[in-house]
This record gives sequence, structure tokens and C-alpha cells, in this order.
Amino acid sequence: MTAPGGPDNQQQKPDQNQQPAIPNQFAFLWLSAAIFLMVLWLQDGGQPRLQDLAYSEFKTAVMNNQVAEVTLKEESITGLFTDSGAADFSSDSPARTSTPGFQTIRPPMEDPALLNLLEEHEVVIRATPSGLPWWQEMIRGFLPWILLLALMFWFWGAAQKRMTQGGGPFDFSRSKARRARKETSTATLDDVAGIESAKREIAEIIDFLKSPEKYRALGAVMPKGVLLVGPPGTGKTLLARAIAGEAEVPFYSISASEFIEMFVGVGAARVRDMFKEARKDAPALIFIDELDAIGRSRGAGLGGGHDEREQTLNQILTEMDGFEAHENVLVLAATNRPDVLDSALLRPGRFDRKITLDRPHKEARAAILKVHVRKVPLANDVDLEQLAARTIGFSGADLKNLVNEAALTAARENLHEVNAHCFELARDRIILGEERDTKLTPKEREAVAYHECGHAIMAYYMPNADPLTKLTIIPHGMAMGVTEQTPREDHYTYNESYLKDRIKVMLGGRCSEKLIYGEVSTGAQNDLKEATALVRKMVGQWGMSEKIGPLGLSIGEEHVFLGREMGMPREFSEKMAEMIDEEIQSQLLAQERATLDFLTEHRNQLEALAAAVLKHETLSAEDVEDILRKEDARKIA
Repeated sequence: MTAPGGPDNQQQKPDQNQQPAIPNQFAFLWLSAAIFLMVLWLQDGGQPRLQDLAYSEFKTAVMNNQVAEVTLKEESITGLFTDSGAADFSSDSPARTSTPGFQTIRPPMEDPALLNLLEEHEVVIRATPSGLPWWQEMIRGFLPWILLLALMFWFWGAAQKRMTQGGGPFDFSRSKARRARKETSTATLDDVAGIESAKREIAEIIDFLKSPEKYRALGAVMPKGVLLVGPPGTGKTLLARAIAGEAEVPFYSISASEFIEMFVGVGAARVRDMFKEARKDAPALIFIDELDAIGRSRGAGLGGGHDEREQTLNQILTEMDGFEAHENVLVLAATNRPDVLDSALLRPGRFDRKITLDRPHKEARAAILKVHVRKVPLANDVDLEQLAARTIGFSGADLKNLVNEAALTAARENLHEVNAHCFELARDRIILGEERDTKLTPKEREAVAYHECGHAIMAYYMPNADPLTKLTIIPHGMAMGVTEQTPREDHYTYNESYLKDRIKVMLGGRCSEKLIYGEVSTGAQNDLKEATALVRKMVGQWGMSEKIGPLGLSIGEEHVFLGREMGMPREFSEKMAEMIDEEIQSQLLAQERATLDFLTEHRNQLEALAAAVLKHETLSAEDVEDILRKEDARKIA
């Protein structure tokens, strides 16, 4: 990455990512091992083969002047025969060979007459305790210390290497932020599609870093922090990588969880080191991914408080306040949970700008698909505009996964191009789940058919419901059958009539079972859960109840942290809670009665559709429409 000032400045300034050369300690280690093996060989091969003698035989040999020299050890005696002694002892037994040396074991009791006997017969007594030459004695004495020093140098070199790479045992306080290189970055702003407003904001910030004089001349001050907010998969990290590829300034990236260690104070020390390095290379960019890992509200109570995390957060706040006007260091952070962030992070002067990245609309999805299919050979029947219209609710990551699944499907079927059928299978795999080979009994299969047809009938006839796309009784994922609906267009707000028709579609399966069999099964568990949650929000949050009135309460909200939910004061009395529960139950019962009455009126269509899906297992929206139209015409006739 080129620093401001041109290529010459880049050559003069050393690269921080370049690791210093570390001497190879393995050569010294192998040399020491070779010396050790050589000594062992010398000890084994340099010594003559010794004959075993009894202690009495040894003393007899000494008295017969057959021993030339001896070496006295603690428990043994070794020595050499004279020429006559060697000849006599080699012919004593066929098992003995002609060797000049011998060895014997000293008795446990002291023999004070042995030394006088040896001196009397002029036997040479060696002074070396081991019987080895002096140079072998020196090597054997110093070799353990040499090996110990070699191991110490090797471990020290390995520790130094880990320290330079930011992972050594003595490097807890060093920042683990990675400096990105522009020439090795795999993404640019051209690779980011569907978030044009965010790209304009980022392009302005990059221009500020490149040429701050233009803005300072007008009295403008660069923002200290930019917070990228959005659901998972909407391109926050991808946008940061694109900035690293576009910016001509140093770019440091780190995940917020990398600040926290098991030792207290490490996170704050790493924050100080990261900002210190960035100030050296200013103007510079720092990207902190998943900021909520350390930026959650302080003092949140049970499930939210953590001393080490709060110390790290305090240090970030201090460092961002410490920027001088001339310090062009910008902090870029990403999170999908802005509601849990500490208020001190979000105030002006720290994260001055908040860029929201939402799920892409139809045109944005088409642009994202065009980016991801650049290297994918497409067949002529693939229409990206139509595919974008059928992927409502998909994030950028979902669309990338869709293209990849379609390519995998084409490779699985040995195709040379990815056609529309591959995209259809990939979309079904993502939305419906993978097909399962679950063997249902005929009775269970029929019950699943009536359940799914109940959903399909309500989805087809309800005027405000999302259009029906597919009906299948093939198990997908955790479901025994699937009724798929695709919205006509992107929804950002929902009216009451749409929500009530949606609840009727959810209850269609349960009411169909009750109509046909006179009882219900456990298959409607998830439908009831979703319907109850939706009615609870309608009554408690959105004011869609005449009895309760226009009250906006925190009923039905999901809290990730237990301490936050327990610490919130209750907004309503026990009497109001009882009224809300009664209203939720009343609305669900009313919607169930309406759904059951409607299916009773259209029982012929329900049975005809169930018979068709039992025969074909999967019906498209056109197939369902043909069957229901024929039954409607027959009913009128």
C-alpha cells in the first residue's frame, strides 16, 4: 500500500508487515545431536570386548602375574591381561574368545588386601574412573550442557518469531490489527453493488483522507468514526475490504473479539498499541468488525457486565477523544446490533456518522447478482431481473450463496453452463431446505397433504395474502411439507388487512386437519407459534386492537441479553396484561373460526387439491390455479 508522498516515500519507510529475519537454530541443534551420537559410537566401538571373570579368578590371575593393568570403579573392575594371561584365559573355555580385556564385579564387602596385592605384583592402576580417554571424558561431561543451551536458543528463537507475528507468549499487549495492502486486496468499490448511498459516503471519506486540504480550506473537519449498521450479510465487511482496496492510506482491520484475553488489562493495552501504530502512519483507517462484542452498554447487569470488556471499551472511548485536529485517523466499525451499543460510542465526536445497510431492493439485487456471476458461465435462459424479483428478502450474502449453489448444481449434473433450472433448484434449497428421504406412512402422508393444501387454499383465495409459488409434500429441512409464498414486491410496512390474511394462511393447515379428521395434530406447532407472535405484536406494539387501543408497548420484543430484559421497568399493570392476553386469545379464536368456515365452504377444492398433490407430490402455482379454477367452475355449474 502506497503511503502519501509517492513511491519514494514507500521505499524509505519500512513495511511493518515485513518480518525480521530469524536465525535458524536447527543447524546447531542437529550438530549437537551428531556429536552426541559420535560419542556413543566411540564409547561402544572404541572399547575392547571384555571377558567376564569371577572375583576369585581375578585375584588368582593377579597372583599368577597374568594381569597388566586394572581400572577400579565403584562396583566393577576392568583391566587388561598380559600376553600370557590372555592366552591362558582364552583357552580356558570354548565360549571365551581371545580378547585382552576382562571385567569382574567387586564383592559387597570391602577387600583391604586388594590394593596391596596389586602393588605387590606391579599391576598398573588407572586413575580415569570411566576408563575412557580424557577427550572422550570432556565431551561426555560438556555434551548435556551443550544440548541444553541448544534447546534454550531454539525455544527463544521460536518465541521471538511468534512475538514478531503478534502471537507470542510475551506479546499480550501488542495489537493484533492486520495492515491490509492495496496491491493484494481482492475487493474494490466496483465489487460492492446495491448500496450506492453507502458507497457515496465512503467515497467522500476516502477523498478526505487523500486530500484533506480541500476540506480544511472550507473549515471542514474529518469525522472521527463511521459506524456501519445493518443485518447480517448486507455487505458491511465487504465494504470495509473494498475501502482497503481503494484507499491510498494504511488500513488496519481487527475483530472486536481479538481485544479480549483471559488476562485483565490486555484488551486496553492492545487498543493503545493499535492507535499508536495508526498515528505513526496517519492518515490511516482502522476497521473494527463486530463492534458490539466490546461496545455493549456498560452496567447492563446480569449477562451484560464484564470488567475486561468495559475496560477495553473505556480505552477506545479515550483514544477516540484523544485525536488532535491534525491526526487523520478514522475509525470504521461494523455491527448488526446497534441497539445494544453504549451511548457514549454513538455520540457526536466519536462515531459521527452512521451508515445503514439494509437488505437490497429488486434493482439492488439484480446489480449484486451481476457482480457475483462475472466468472460464472450462464445459459441463455437465465434472466437475472426475474431472478432478482423472486429473491425478495435475500441479503447480499444470500445472493452470493445462491449463485454458488447454482454453480455446484450445474457441476453435479455435468453441465457446461449454469441454466435457469440450476438457479431454481438452488433457490429451493436455500428457502425450503434440503430434501429429506423421510418415509411417511400413507396416513401421515395424507395428513401432510391436507395440512399443506389448507395453507395453499387460504393463500390462493385471501385477497391480501402473498401469492402462492409452490406446494409440495416432499420433506424439506425440518418440515414435512412446504407451501411457498413469494411477495409481489418488497414490503417495508404492513397494513392490518395483510396481517390478518397472513394469520389465516398460517392457521389454514390446522383448520384443514380439524375439518377433515375432526381433530388436530402436532404438525401445526410452528404455525401456531408464528401466528401468536404476530398477533401479540399487533396488539401490544402496533395498536391494532379496538379493545386495547393505540398503545405501543414492548410486548413481543426479543432481548438478546437476559439482564437487559430483567432490568427494564414494566410498562403496564397486571390488569392491562390480563386484557392483552384476552385480546390475543380472542383475535386468534376469531381468525381460526373464519378460516375454518372458509375451508368448509371450499371443501371440494381442498379435497381436489389434496388428491392432486398426493399424486404428483409437487405442484406449481399454475397447477394449483388450474385445479381450483376447474373446481370453481364445476361448483357454479
